[in-house]
Amino acid sequence: MNSSRHYRLLTSLMALMVIMNAEAQTSPEVPRLVVNIVVDQLRSDYLEAFSPLYGEEGFHKLLADGRVYTRAEYPFSRPDRASAIASLMSGATPYEHGVVAQQWLNRTTLQPVYCVDDSSVEGLNTADKSSPIALSVSTIGDELKVSTEGRALVYAVAPFRDAAILSAGHAADAAFWIDDVSGQWCSTSYYGPYPSWAQLYDDGQSLKTKLSRLTWEPSNGLVGNFNYFVSGVSNGSTKPFKHKFSGDTKYHDFKASALVNEEVNSFVQHCLSRTEIGADAVTDFLSVTYYAGNYLHKGVDVCPIEVQDTYVRLDHCLAELMRHVENKVGKGRVLYVLTSTGYSDQEAEDVSKYRIPTGNFSITRAHLLLNMYLVAVYGQGQYVEAVMDNQLYLNLKLIENRALNLAEVLERSQDFLMQLEGVRDVFTSQRLASGAGSSLISKLRNAYNPRCSGDILIQVAPGWHLVNETTHQDRLVRDSYMGFPLIFYGCNVERETISTPVTVDHLAPSLARCLRIRAPNACSVAPL
Repeated sequence: MNSSRHYRLLTSLMALMVIMNAEAQTSPEVPRLVVNIVVDQLRSDYLEAFSPLYGEEGFHKLLADGRVYTRAEYPFSRPDRASAIASLMSGATPYEHGVVAQQWLNRTTLQPVYCVDDSSVEGLNTADKSSPIALSVSTIGDELKVSTEGRALVYAVAPFRDAAILSAGHAADAAFWIDDVSGQWCSTSYYGPYPSWAQLYDDGQSLKTKLSRLTWEPSNGLVGNFNYFVSGVSNGSTKPFKHKFSGDTKYHDFKASALVNEEVNSFVQHCLSRTEIGADAVTDFLSVTYYAGNYLHKGVDVCPIEVQDTYVRLDHCLAELMRHVENKVGKGRVLYVLTSTGYSDQEAEDVSKYRIPTGNFSITRAHLLLNMYLVAVYGQGQYVEAVMDNQLYLNLKLIENRALNLAEVLERSQDFLMQLEGVRDVFTSQRLASGAGSSLISKLRNAYNPRCSGDILIQVAPGWHLVNETTHQDRLVRDSYMGFPLIFYGCNVERETISTPVTVDHLAPSLARCLRIRAPNACSVAPL
């Protein structure tokens, strides 16, 4: 009897210990708000160089208290703003999600297509008709909407149309950007009517009213006296600057300046105060895009002090954003993610006077010469239909109608183009689709999409200019490494600095794990 009672007591105690242990090991709290920050053209070298000019609540806080991956990179070649943001949000590459660049060629019309153009919808406060129709997969915001049965709020705010829409994804509540013509914050009917709270902002704080009073000059004396760049010293461009915004391109110019980030913050603050984002236990998602490129996309030798001031002002904007968010949502309930689009504006300096190998490679001439060669081999016809950047588009219908072997045509074209001066390598669609070979071929393949990419990609030699006489394109080819970080900070994030290289397609599945939802549907990489 005693042993039986003793056994029951022991069993009860063990059960109680199991319950207490389970309670002690409850899962970490899911953040009420995720703030996804993408800084267009953020660079690690500049970020580190200007650190003496920062305050304590922006970059310094993120770098000191966050989980910092110092060597982030994109898993595909030549990212731009559109392809980068689409990849960040989807956890996939252009090969899967379809957004290969800001523009590509429509194979039916042979006309350039902007990545978020969609004639089936209407612009709100803008003439531009836009949607994420070209993004063929789901995003982390989409999956959050699905998992919460639509209750999560998802907003995207950016200076640029492509950044706003691709950050928002398919299921967002709204995407907002600054119109190049009117300077108004605008959106698209794809996400529904223009919100009344957003219209209140334009009615009371319109950029059109503010811009005539704005002057961009160094934010403090330290910026003007801090000389990081060697270039510009001899030509006097390190002197303090003063820029006003006027004329027909004033809004476009404003969006290529450091002041645009302050306007983004002003709109985000209005969004925080006028909506229910972050106000309940359902996790919401706010995507914010900033600009850290050169003023008017000029070379850094022309505007070195502007670059320094851009990073100082960006540091202040980050501190201000975090303060506004935490005032509403609460400290410890917000997860921040910050990274870069992974590219920088091309500079067009003349290096020939320094006897560095260079030259002009004309894609227009290559187009004509290749067509003449294919005519000599296969008979009369327009075998090369069009060009776009460094890509050639073949007339696949003509090749099919003449019962030509496409693999043979591509191989002959590759062999011919390799003989042209200024060509480093040539990649055909079949060579890229196989995905076999070096890491370079893998990155090129990830940047390629059969639906909209060309049939032949010409890799121009570094130091040469890719020139298109028809479109007046002149791009200096550089393969220089550009480092940038990937930073997680806030809710449940342990402080750590990690120097192992990581690719940014891991961001979406990592966020999905934090939010306990599915990763986007084309995302095949593991969480960090």
